[in-house]
Amino acid sequence: MDTMRDRFITTTSQLLDEDPRLALVLAEISRDGFGAAARAHPDRVVNVGIREQLLMGAGAGMALTGLRPIVHTFASFLVERPFEQVKLDFGHQGVGGVLVSAGGSYDWPAGGFTHMSPGDVALLDTLDGWTVHVPGHPDEAEELLRQAAAGDGRVYVRLSVQSNEQARPVGAGAGFTAVREGTEGVVIAVGPMLDNVLAATEGLDVTVLYATTVRPFDAAGLRRAVGDHRAADVVIVEPYLAGTSTAAANDALAELPHRVLGLGVGRAELRKYGEMDEHLAAHGLDARGLRERIGGFLRR
Repeated sequence: MDTMRDRFITTTSQLLDEDPRLALVLAEISRDGFGAAARAHPDRVVNVGIREQLLMGAGAGMALTGLRPIVHTFASFLVERPFEQVKLDFGHQGVGGVLVSAGGSYDWPAGGFTHMSPGDVALLDTLDGWTVHVPGHPDEAEELLRQAAAGDGRVYVRLSVQSNEQARPVGAGAGFTAVREGTEGVVIAVGPMLDNVLAATEGLDVTVLYATTVRPFDAAGLRRAVGDHRAADVVIVEPYLAGTSTAAANDALAELPHRVLGLGVGRAELRKYGEMDEHLAAHGLDARGLRERIGGFLRR
């Protein structure tokens, strides 16, 4: 199976052929994959080099001319390094665009902490008007990218090497999808966390919701999953900074007594490279770690 990043390259190359409104702005990352697209559309495929602030400025400038820019690099260089330009060039100027990241929280451990971005979604949460997609499979990444490219708003698509075994429907405007139903709590699995969550909750009487769009947060979907219970226990498992969505869940359940446990990547920096599976285990995001933490929370 191809990776989400592979699918992003093939899909975006097709979209550039089909839609003259689209433009692609790169900062070296994935440059080789877009060689044919750059030759076919030299005026709409631009590589600015390792200049991430310029990456954002160029994309927003294209948006001001009426183009729909797709802006791409590693997450740490797409959201964290040029954050002021994300805030001002896109947000303050009121223009739309599609930011597509690679690398995630720990996709390339050998790259070190400079190439890891567990705080990207939390950082974007400080800005208004961003839609955030976190696909869990290459098919989902393609569909969400096509939706984003066809729109006009500000969209962040967070790609990862980690993937679930099967794709789930991600229709336009889709909120959280119930994958398993139970009565003793609700577990929200975001993007590539779903398979580990399903393994971790096997035999537990819980509802599992699957989320590929986390902003806007599907408050109505969470309330429906809680049902008519007098109180609610909710666990959110995210492939980025732990607790990123707990405030949104608290707001959704403000009128109901509830507990929320946010699981994700810890704040402590893991300074040994290791492999992705070791990072998952160290953050308690493998099936065993999730089983212990989810089960312990629900037994309280």
